[in-house]
Amino acid sequence: MKFIKNKIYLLALASLILISCDEDSFLTKENPNAYEASQFYKKAADFNSALATVYGALQFQGVSGGDLVSEMAQSDLTFTFTFSPDRRYQDLTYNDSDASIVNKWNELHTGINRANQVINNLALVGESVFNNPETMASIEAQARCLRAFYYFQLVTTYNTAVLHTEIITDASQAQKELSSRETITQQVIIPDLIFAKENLPKNWDGNNIGRVTSGTAGSLLGKLYLYDKNWPDAATEFKEVIESGAYSLVPNYEDNFTHYNELNSESILETVYSFDLAEGANGNTVDDTPNGSTGAESSELARRVGKNRLGGNANILVSYPYLELLTNDKLANGTQGHSPRLSYTAAPNNFEGLYYGYATANEMASPRFNAAIAAYVKKYSNWYWQPTEIALNRSGINFRHIRYADVLLMYAEALLEGGNTSDQTKINEAITYIDMVRARAGVFTIQDYLDNNSNQFPQLHISRIGEPEGTELPLVSATAANLLTHLQRVERPTELGYEGHRWKDLVRWGIVREVLEDAKAHEFKTVTEFSQSPANRAPLYLRELLRFSRNDDKHFNSAIDKYSTGFDFWPIPNLERQNNNAL
Repeated sequence: MKFIKNKIYLLALASLILISCDEDSFLTKENPNAYEASQFYKKAADFNSALATVYGALQFQGVSGGDLVSEMAQSDLTFTFTFSPDRRYQDLTYNDSDASIVNKWNELHTGINRANQVINNLALVGESVFNNPETMASIEAQARCLRAFYYFQLVTTYNTAVLHTEIITDASQAQKELSSRETITQQVIIPDLIFAKENLPKNWDGNNIGRVTSGTAGSLLGKLYLYDKNWPDAATEFKEVIESGAYSLVPNYEDNFTHYNELNSESILETVYSFDLAEGANGNTVDDTPNGSTGAESSELARRVGKNRLGGNANILVSYPYLELLTNDKLANGTQGHSPRLSYTAAPNNFEGLYYGYATANEMASPRFNAAIAAYVKKYSNWYWQPTEIALNRSGINFRHIRYADVLLMYAEALLEGGNTSDQTKINEAITYIDMVRARAGVFTIQDYLDNNSNQFPQLHISRIGEPEGTELPLVSATAANLLTHLQRVERPTELGYEGHRWKDLVRWGIVREVLEDAKAHEFKTVTEFSQSPANRAPLYLRELLRFSRNDDKHFNSAIDKYSTGFDFWPIPNLERQNNNAL
């Protein structure tokens, strides 16, 4: 997307509109925005240049990059070593001074401030610099769609934000109290997304591919309604996106996680990264560094998840229950096996094909898989084309915030939750959209299971560790409640694992403790079973016998003990509270 890649570093503009998120909260920075709009905004191209910086905020590591690993650590999908810097997020022992918590807060508010620059100055300059009013409306719609996204991220991560819709031109304006989630939703997010839907095209072409579209706005609006349990409106928005014809599932699941087929037909909101631009800069160097140095347009996410001793840090790993879940399906031909959703999400001990150039786990460079590791995370690492992770923590793999598969599953969820849950028409329609995702993954569809099991389907999230070989999973009928459980415990984690959704999903469903308890029980069964018999066997293929010598070695223990409603969301950064007197 040349629009973003060619214009992100506008140093002349940066002195006017970029806010540094270095050591202090952006709210206490000396304001760089006290200027006359006429000094810069003299033609439509100037607004497009300013808009590029609003898109540029997507590239911050806490928004779409390496810092997201801290959020990925918070769920049943993740295993971390005690020495991993993200272990405190899995254990829920983080505090309001932790870097990931501080950075994301600052970065999202920076993106909002950049959007406000564009929106406010459009209102000041008006149509005088635009030959076409539609161009002006499009620029405003893009800025408002991105502003809504940044606010949505704030309210779903922190449950609040500092509400700014005007340019901060005086330090006193930065001293502002927090606004409620409801206030931000009603005053900013919904109006912004409605305006964006009405003024953005269905798609872009040429160098503009990758800009937000009416489908981006509609998908975000549907997601907002879904989170607020407004099922009918959520279903309406998702159905409009589906019926727009603008999106389709790519045939190959892996095309969503490599750099070979980016901004494809499944992409609804995607952050663009590059291996090449600003070559030599660290992937974790953002575009508004305080010393004015050129940042990278790369992500450091690959280093955070990539294999240790091969250029990665392996800050998070695949948990035992998640790996078993990824192996529980039948393939489309009816045989037991695993789909591309396992092959391109996790690298277990018995991985197939090449992994960083190695044909089998036994050929891996030292060290091989440790005893406790079930699998490494593959998504967003460069395992598929490089022998090691790239130097300087650089990765050009784009991050997908919203994929079409996500919309299909959210639409099915809205159908199952809304109205009369015994409505067979809605149940059948929900199955249709779930099965679109499953069919692309190459596994038995729900309908296949129903046709082969007297109108019942298996509870694929139930562990068979410790059960006699050949034990079948329990079957249930296709009620709305059972299908919702399937969505929550099977479909969304297998399709969307490590894509930034899991913890927020568990919170909005109100099942955090239940899921963590199940993960703990699964782990206990795994350790018990694999400490008593040879370990190199299905489905986990752990290399050695396991034992936990100390109680605190058990994953999920701390999270369960710490969890309360106070841990649904991250705390407001302590530095923000110190610097913003209104808090």
